[in-house]
Amino acid sequence: MAVRDPEATKARIFEAAVAEFARHGIAGARIDRIAAAAKANKQLIYAYFGNKAELFTQVLGNCMVDLAAAVPVDPDDIEGWIDRLIDYHSTHPELLRLLFWEGIEYGTSELPDETERQDHYTRKVAAIEDGQARGVITDAFPPRDLLFLLTALANWSAAVPQMRRVLTGSEDTDRERLRASIKQAARRLVAP
Repeated sequence: MAVRDPEATKARIFEAAVAEFARHGIAGARIDRIAAAAKANKQLIYAYFGNKAELFTQVLGNCMVDLAAAVPVDPDDIEGWIDRLIDYHSTHPELLRLLFWEGIEYGTSELPDETERQDHYTRKVAAIEDGQARGVITDAFPPRDLLFLLTALANWSAAVPQMRRVLTGSEDTDRERLRASIKQAARRLVAP
């Protein structure tokens, strides 16, 4: 007789949901496919995570928490932070895909977890504010705007890899040159 392991089942569902939502978005994702990929009963998904929209919100929220833990904003080493952010999105492309799908689905409407999302970003903005207060980062930009600009700078090439390839090239040397350019742009953007 097989022993049930609810945590292992939840982990399989979560992993399958990340892949499904990254590939198909909220509207296109199917609970049946998530259940099949997770080798779990469809009813367990609803029991553990709620409906499809709630599951998406939990998936994206957890992915963002993972990013925040893996790549905290470092106002004393913006170039290093940019490097780590580029590397993270290179190995976890699903996060940016999830964010794009969320943007398509919700646009400028309020997000289901907007309060938690604001808390998430508030901690990152606080790091930028700290750097500004200590004079290691320019105060020419509001800290929220500066975080948005730096994040866009670091993430865009991973978000649109086809555009990166067509515009900047596909060789390893092209990617390294682009990375150096992104870091230089970030350095200039934050220079006090």
